[in-house]
Amino acid sequence: MQELNGKVAVVTGGASGIGRAMADRLAQAGMRIVLADIEAGPLEAAAKEMREAGADVVEARTDVTDFAQVEALLATTLDAFGAAHVVCNNAGVATAGTTWGASLADWEFTLGANLWGVIYGVKVFTPTLLEQNEGHFVNTASMAGLVSAGNMAAYNVSKYGVVALTEALFQDLRNEDSEVGASVLCPAFVQSQIWNSSRNRPNALRDGAKENDEPSAGESMLRTVIENAMPAHSVADAVHDAIRTQQLYILTHESSFGPIEARMRNILDGTNPGPPLGSPETLQK
Repeated sequence: MQELNGKVAVVTGGASGIGRAMADRLAQAGMRIVLADIEAGPLEAAAKEMREAGADVVEARTDVTDFAQVEALLATTLDAFGAAHVVCNNAGVATAGTTWGASLADWEFTLGANLWGVIYGVKVFTPTLLEQNEGHFVNTASMAGLVSAGNMAAYNVSKYGVVALTEALFQDLRNEDSEVGASVLCPAFVQSQIWNSSRNRPNALRDGAKENDEPSAGESMLRTVIENAMPAHSVADAVHDAIRTQQLYILTHESSFGPIEARMRNILDGTNPGPPLGSPETLQK
């Protein structure tokens, strides 16, 4: 999709982090923005800041785990701008836990936002993009969708699912001879609020734990890593370029190339993997 000026972009998880950076970058390219997020206060503040910077923005509070709310997001987009061109299914959360230790609530919370949210976005918006025969999906996965690490079971599964979904979407669109494209974003650590995902965790999925403003020890450790990670605007620049060149895989960290290559070599050689991701310091690059 070469020409972005005057077109419409929808960004979920758009109030902060990668989502906000993508919205800013696409607005700089002249796109009109529908900014969606589950957090009403930060969403309103982000939309206000973008308008003050000259962007044409409509905000829509959206819980991407609710199919009806994603349908409402499409309706809001069409009511406001009459079209949808770039759809960034970006909203997501992070949880830690082993394959056996993560609770069922952990699995439901993680898969609900990270995978079902993307499935819903693709399901709802694809007919509009196909009818236009113009547009592009950007689905946010992770380095963890290409190489698995320990103690991140639900997160790994959700992000592998997004990679597979986007690969299937890419092939399905090509089989339709459609001009609609698809990209899957696979960053390593990026500056964002994902370390504090529990702030948006529904009470029904807290395993009886009380809502608490204090982050867990794991969240605090992740926060330290992420606060020193790649700036989100660098990721947004890569996304902008991938949309214009119809690039399927978006890898933002050179440090991810080696682990990905090693995984493919393990598969082809029938060998077992070593520690996959290296140190957090390495993956910040």
